Amino acid sequence: MFSYVSLEQCVPQDHPLRVVRKLTDAALRTLSPEFDALYADSRHLSISPEYILREVLLQMFYSVRSERLLVEQIDYNLLFRWFVGLGMDDAAWTVRCFPRTATGC
Repeated sequence: MFSYVSLEQCVPQDHPLRVVRKLTDAALRTLSPEFDALYADSRHLSISPEYILREVLLQMFYSVRSERLLVEQIDYNLLFRWFVGLGMDDAAWTVRCFPRTATGC
């Protein structure tokens, strides 16, 4: 199946998460070098801290009660996929990728 619409087009221009995403992008740009230094020598497979921080924001904003439900939402909710930074065709990770329960992705 092919999609001719980008996720950017699916999110209304006046949606409140657009402002939050800009703020998040700016904050994560400053933190990214520190994350890179922490994870540079690690061979452990995991999702990047930037994704996790964006997920936590969504979990708080939308009162998603568990990481399992959050992953499910990210899998099919276009707004969540856009905010986290996944493309429409990108595979969502599993709940095992979260730090508290991670055994590898």
